[in-house]
Formats: sequence, structure tokens, C-alpha cells
Amino acid sequence: MPRALVIVLDSVGVGGAEDAHAYGDETSDAESDTLGHIVEACRDGRGDRAGLRDGPLRIPHLARLGIGLAHAASTGRAAPLPDLAPQPEGPVAAYGYAVETSAGKDTPSGHYEIMGCPVPFAWGMFPKTEPTFPKALTDALIARAHLPGILGDKHANGMAIIEECAAEHVRTGKPICYTSADSVFQIAAHEAHYGLERLYETCRIARELCDAYKVGRVIARPFVGAPETGYTRTGNRKDYALPPPADTLLDVLVREGRAVVSVGKIGDIFAHRATGEEVKGHGNAANLDAALAAFARLPEGGLVFANLVDFDQEFGHRRDVPGYAAALEAFDARVPEIEAALRPGDRVVITADHGNDPTWIGTDHTREHVPVLAFGPGLAPRELGRRETFADMGAALAHWLGVAGTGQGTAFGM
Repeated sequence: MPRALVIVLDSVGVGGAEDAHAYGDETSDAESDTLGHIVEACRDGRGDRAGLRDGPLRIPHLARLGIGLAHAASTGRAAPLPDLAPQPEGPVAAYGYAVETSAGKDTPSGHYEIMGCPVPFAWGMFPKTEPTFPKALTDALIARAHLPGILGDKHANGMAIIEECAAEHVRTGKPICYTSADSVFQIAAHEAHYGLERLYETCRIARELCDAYKVGRVIARPFVGAPETGYTRTGNRKDYALPPPADTLLDVLVREGRAVVSVGKIGDIFAHRATGEEVKGHGNAANLDAALAAFARLPEGGLVFANLVDFDQEFGHRRDVPGYAAALEAFDARVPEIEAALRPGDRVVITADHGNDPTWIGTDHTREHVPVLAFGPGLAPRELGRRETFADMGAALAHWLGVAGTGQGTAFGM
């Protein structure tokens, strides 16, 4: 019986979606292109950073799998960008790109749709006003969490608002609450002065209150530091998500008695429903280590589902082109390790959940197509073309693992 490994390169989009004009605050996301713009930036020197990396983007293994061909198909190019072109013998994976049908460009909707559950409703967003949150919501949070008040209450970049409000937060005990163009209610607090467990409890209360507003995630953003040394966010982030609105492939697999291992923030994203064994490391490298270790012991018929968040959290939102490029190159260097871990019948899918173009206006996600790279022993390389929903990946995985699936999406042969 086969096994499957799904790796989500969080935010590695391959070109603006057709409906991207409906997204973005200052401008449409239509011309966003996370991967393509990083390639261009590395070509003209914007991807250079002393001691980190320089020169053209070097991801030969992803190119060998076909990511450049997927990007070219997504963006309508006749040929892949030179730095993304596979070797002359052609790609070694089944490659294509997928279009999100859920109304959003955030993490939960992308992941739910990958697992065969497109979101049928629009997520609740908060307006770009100050204050941004409804008074009834903040009044209830203050009362139930016994808070002296809140700070922020606006759209903001996470580190910028921490720098702005941290001193007042420590002085008053008021947590820092903010949002973005995504469906999120984020709460930042100092681990030592506010307390990590207290932050989590505040977020649990906020999660209950945000259900009525169909907010996708409440996110705990703990940080440490002082005015003299500066502030840094810690690895103790926790997401409190609205559960998937219907069954996902994870639900199907768990009902069938199959092994599921969720790596990184997958457990948080799916509200810990049908997420099996949950393993969380700090950073891309640690989470990929955990995914490969889990895959090595995974029984037949099982699934390892991993999210690599650093692309998005550390580099996309911070509009850090060199950091993003270096993270892509670091992952690429480990693709042979992933291939070496496969046994006959195993299958790997590498994809993304949305875009986060580090060259784009603002600091929010971008509405983009995502790459689909499927490979494993005996799988013939071929073009998968345009997949009209991320759910095609869930349907293909269900078919390969021999379960019924969710009824959403059209399977491609794996």
C-alpha cells in the first residue's frame, strides 16, 4: 500500500490569479508573482545580502522537478525563466499549477482546499479603519479576559506594531491587537511580562468571540526583548483556526484508520481535527527534519502533511527578498534527501497555499496560482496543466491512497 508526503512551501506562489484584481489594498494583486519576481530580483542584485547569498536564484532540484515549467504555464510564458529551466532531458516530476476557488488568500482556505475542502463562504475581514475591530468584539474580549484594555486595534505589520506598542504594553498590561488584509485577529504580548499561557488563554477567548464574524484565525504572537535591545518574536506562535466547514482528506483518512502525521502549523490550521500525530519544529529546517523522520516510520497507507512557514512568516510578510531567496535555496538543497527517503509506491506533492510576493506593495499575502509538483518511484513525468481547484491535489492523493476522498476536485494520475 502506498504512502504520501505533502509539503506546503507556505506562500511560494507562481503568478497572480485571474480574480486577483479583487484582492490587495493599495493595488490589485494581478501582477504579483512570488517566484518570478524573486528570480528577477536576484538577477538584478536585489537578492544579494553580504554573508547570506548573492547572484541568480539557484534552485536546480526544484527546476529539475518542473517548477519553472509550472511557473511558465501559470504566467503564460512560452518558456520557463532561464534560472528555473529544467535540464535538457526535461522534468522528472508531474508538474502543473492550481487555481484557488475559495474566496480568500489566507492559510486556512488554501490548506483546506488542498485537502479537498474548498471554503464555500467569504471569510470575515476587518476594515482598514482605526479602530478596525467592532466595539462589541473588543468590549467582550476585555471583559472576558479581564484586560485593562487593548493597544493597536488597526491594520499593521506584526513587527512594526510590536516596536510601536511594546513599551506601553509592558507598562499597562494591555495586549497588542491588530489585523491585516487576511482574515485574522492577531494578539501580540511579551512572554515574560504578560505570560505565554495567559496569551494563549486570551486567544482562546478571542477565538470564541471571532466565530460569529467568520474570522479564519486568531494568532498568538509572543515576543521577547526590551527597548535597549529591541524586540523579537519567539517560536511559540500558536494559531486558533475556524475548523474546516466540511470533511477534508484528513477526516477521511482518520476514519479509515490510516496514520496521519501533521508537521509544523498544520495542527493549528485544521483546529486539531483529524490531524493525527502533531509535530512542530521551529523553522523550515526543523520542520522538514520532522517530516522526513515521520515519513521514515510512517506505515503503509499513511500521510505526512507538512507546512514550511518561514517563506511566508519570516520573509514574505517582511518583504525580505534575499531572505526568501536563501530559504528557497536551502529547501532546494534538500530535495535529493526527500527523493532518497522514498520507497516503491511512495508519492510526494510539493505545493503552496497562496502567494506572498516580497517585491509587492504592502505586507500581505498575494492572490496567486500555486505550483503542483508530484513525484515518486515509477511516476512518469508529464504536464498536469491547469488544475481548476487546489482540491485536485486532495482527489489525487485520495485515489493514490485508496480512499473515497471528499468528492471535491478531479484526480490526476499519481
